[in-house]
Amino acid sequence: MTEDARFEDAGGRALRLQALDADDLKVVSSLVQDAVLPISEIKWQPRKRRFSLLINRFRWEEADGRGAPERVRSLLVFDDVLTLRSQGVDRTDRDLILSVLFLEWRAGEDGAGQITLLLAGDGALELTVEAVNATLQDVTKPYRAPSGRRPAHPDA
Repeated sequence: MTEDARFEDAGGRALRLQALDADDLKVVSSLVQDAVLPISEIKWQPRKRRFSLLINRFRWEEADGRGAPERVRSLLVFDDVLTLRSQGVDRTDRDLILSVLFLEWRAGEDGAGQITLLLAGDGALELTVEAVNATLQDVTKPYRAPSGRRPAHPDA
């Protein structure tokens, strides 16, 4: 029987970051690369102007090759969201598993713009936002990645 990884083993604490501009969003994007989630873990709250995802994030910040690869459940929240559009994602398929490739920012006027979550398999979720306002927060302790491997990107 294997034991789950612990925050104490990594010598760090749970990650909590806020992105308020394009540069911050690049950091969040690098940390959510290869996150996976069932479509049922997406919540769109138009009245609150909030879009959130409960993801299984690969811990790239701890992926130096010395220990077992880890994942952690994290909450990725976007506030000040005006609209949500999807492409190549069947939102009615409750068994669909999504894999995040990266986040992309396209600036508009006066701080507004679009944040696109690019997904494996040519899918995308596009948020029209009043401003960049995102939070990434780990909500569980890390656990060993079920595959036992780091995600691979042969074309990169």
